[in-house]
Amino acid sequence: MNTLAKNIIFWLVIIVLALVAYRFLAGTTVPQTELSFSEFLSQAEAGKISEVTLNGSDVDGAYLEKDTSGQTRTFHTVAPDYPDLVKDLRKFNVTITAKKPKDANYLVTVLSWLPMVLLVGIWIFFMRQMQSGGNKALSFGKSKAKLSSSQGKKVTFRDVAGVDEAKEELQEIIEFLKEPQKFQKLGGKIPKGVLLMGPPGTGKTLLARAIAGEANVPFFSISGSDFVEMFVGVGASRVRDLFEQGKKNAPCIIFIDEIDAVGRHRGAGLGGGHDEREQTLNQLLVEMDGFESNEGVILIAATNRPDVLDPALLRPGRFDRRVVVPRPDVKGREEILRVHTRKTPLGEDVDLQVMARGSPGFSGADLANLVNEAALNAARYGKKAVMMEDFEGAKDKVLMGTERKSLIISEEEKKVTAYHEAGHALVAATLPDTDPLHKVTIIPRGMALGVTQQLPIDDRHNYSREYLRSQIAVMMGGRVAEELYLQKITTGAGNDLEQATDMARRMVCEWGMSETMGPLTFGKKEEQIFLGREIAQHQDYSESTAALIDKEVKRLVLEGYERAREVLSSHAEALHRIARALLEYEVLAGEEVLRVMRGEEFVPQQRERKTRRPEPGTVSRPEPERVRDGRPEAPVIAPDPLKQPG
Repeated sequence: MNTLAKNIIFWLVIIVLALVAYRFLAGTTVPQTELSFSEFLSQAEAGKISEVTLNGSDVDGAYLEKDTSGQTRTFHTVAPDYPDLVKDLRKFNVTITAKKPKDANYLVTVLSWLPMVLLVGIWIFFMRQMQSGGNKALSFGKSKAKLSSSQGKKVTFRDVAGVDEAKEELQEIIEFLKEPQKFQKLGGKIPKGVLLMGPPGTGKTLLARAIAGEANVPFFSISGSDFVEMFVGVGASRVRDLFEQGKKNAPCIIFIDEIDAVGRHRGAGLGGGHDEREQTLNQLLVEMDGFESNEGVILIAATNRPDVLDPALLRPGRFDRRVVVPRPDVKGREEILRVHTRKTPLGEDVDLQVMARGSPGFSGADLANLVNEAALNAARYGKKAVMMEDFEGAKDKVLMGTERKSLIISEEEKKVTAYHEAGHALVAATLPDTDPLHKVTIIPRGMALGVTQQLPIDDRHNYSREYLRSQIAVMMGGRVAEELYLQKITTGAGNDLEQATDMARRMVCEWGMSETMGPLTFGKKEEQIFLGREIAQHQDYSESTAALIDKEVKRLVLEGYERAREVLSSHAEALHRIARALLEYEVLAGEEVLRVMRGEEFVPQQRERKTRRPEPGTVSRPEPERVRDGRPEAPVIAPDPLKQPG
């Protein structure tokens, strides 16, 4: 409950108490019969009145007869200037009592004026509330920007890792604020705006918090959605108020998070009416680079959708610098893991470099979540330090979901999963131009009954045709193993076929890796501005070309199928050994798979038995939508070769 509501309730309580006191002090009157003076004299003459009380001109009296309930009946009348009144009443045998008239009750008079005074006071209170700022009533046009305090825990650049280039650019801005003469003597001007761009979770807001911790200047932070309200004109008013605060505290930094909420391309709104966001954006454009100068005010904004921002907002003079904050590479991931494990006791077997290699495509937020999940898992089992197996379990949980311990799988289905994953692993370990094996498991997690993981030695930014062809063969290894050695085809390869077909189509249509089609691209992508994503692909080629594309895609997939079939046919015994080891141990590391292939004995890593084996004769519990969800997934290929470099 805010202060305004508390004040209103307080004054309402005061009014109620005042009215109750007024009624109490004023007293209550017993209902009386009002008589005219002539009627009063007539009833007194008839002997119906027993007594009267004279109080000035007021006459209160009682009848001789009582009412049906036995109560005395009373009356009231007003006597004129009648000098023989007492004489006549004595003649009629009426008991007479005289009282001295009361003085005026000043308290009652004051209380009678109290409601009016309270109304005036409440009106003055509301008027003062409207005139003041902050959270007061009707202050919608005031900026909601928060001024970062210099007290409390600070985030500095020591807490930011994996984005060295972005840190360098922002560090230069802080130096300009601290020592402007260093740049001004060479004719340099301070940038008016810096736009932080990058995928979600890469540390854009963390960088802004680090700037607030490093710079000894006022730092205002606000979200782009705070400019938009239900009232027209409020967004523009808040923009003006925000920059007015900045000018008063210059030099200072203003940070707008998620600026795409207010800086979206004009004319992209639904419908033909005026969009309130456009008015807010226009005011923002004027404040950033209009007639009035904003010397000493630097605007820093963050967005993960730079493609939808208005071009006028992105031009030099408004956002002079665009700082890309990408997902970290393997070195950056290792640095981020070290930052997040500074206060976490680690076991002797923990190798953060291996974890960095095993988490390609992870953002800083993903790595922070990974460390937290590992710590929670270690605490769950009462460990004094976080071990490597905790990190591996946390990574599996983040990538594939929670372990499904309650799922009961029949021995036949477990055998199918084991041979499926053994096919992936054997093809990946045998063919050239593939990433090294990291782990093979048949433990159900999330929607997967088993997973084969491959980890690159270094991050890849470009993918050769040979690498992609080998990956298609690895994806087909699971289907081929089922077909060759179990003489059955299951739905478990559905996801493998989907990924292999998609990769082959992109090789033909996007990357020009088909000898038949040549170095051409096919299909113009159309981006829908309302959704901000690619949802359609325009066919800009003939039907005969489409048939050739389909033929090439089929050829690439079948080529991978035949390569996988050749490998598995010539290494049958190795496949059986891997499948038997998976059925016995359920999880095999990459080095263990290679030893099993060579027929060497090995001591498996100490690991807890993960799944619950059914009792003999137990019927496996059916799963809903088994065809779509309950299937072994394709091998985890990292990083994703379907994404273009850059």
